[in-house]
Amino acid sequence: MVEIEILEKTKDYMRFIVKGVNVPFVNALRRIMTSEVPAMAIDEVVILENSSMINDEILAHRMGFIPLGTDLDSYNLPEECTCKSEFGCNLCRLTLTLEAEATEKTITVHSRDLKSENPDITPVSGKIQIVKLAPEQKIKLEAYARLGKGKDHAKWQPVSMCTYKYLPQIKIDLERCNACAECVKLCPERVLVDIEEGIGTQNVIKCTLCMDCVDACPQNPPPIEISWNKEAFVFRIESNGGLPIERIVLEALKILNQKIKDFSNQLKKVKKK
Repeated sequence: MVEIEILEKTKDYMRFIVKGVNVPFVNALRRIMTSEVPAMAIDEVVILENSSMINDEILAHRMGFIPLGTDLDSYNLPEECTCKSEFGCNLCRLTLTLEAEATEKTITVHSRDLKSENPDITPVSGKIQIVKLAPEQKIKLEAYARLGKGKDHAKWQPVSMCTYKYLPQIKIDLERCNACAECVKLCPERVLVDIEEGIGTQNVIKCTLCMDCVDACPQNPPPIEISWNKEAFVFRIESNGGLPIERIVLEALKILNQKIKDFSNQLKKVKKK
């Protein structure tokens, strides 16, 4: 039976323990979150005027990596949209405009200067710098955003971090341990502590499984044993702000479930033949 324990959660970050699963499952979940959960990003830019020091290609590249809010319920992936048009429609494409001009002094154009036709889908931060304009310089452009997947381009990744590790386990034989504290000195995460009874542990989940404590022990064999639960993992996920963190996880599980169903159907077809 799968068990989930949430250790820490904010709007854009979550750390949790999942038990009762194996490496193939958690790795599939991680890969789907980074490469197959759709996110909104600027895909095409039409430069109408650009007299800045940044050339058109670099400017368009910068625009593409500005994280945008994502609405998976209102927009379709272009390949799944009923319009079947290479130009898109209001169900699979979003238009943003940008017009800025420096008159008497140098100005910095930020992501907040982008104007979206949908007020619910805007840059997740207005502080992202796009370009600096010297006096008498100007930019004017139209940008078209759409849903995409990280496997096609990194700008469509909804997460800025998605990692997992085994759940650490630490056992100390207090009868054999002489409390020399050499392991305590070398522990990078301060998981091991010197207590009256000998050597103790704290925040075991922070253990990186580096084994430095075992190597530092002068006794042979060492009274400290570092291992891990092969069916329990610690996940750390950070959203780029476009999608709530729980929506990313739920969408990844939905996609994984659909892949399993599709694979099962394919197997049934093979058996019938």
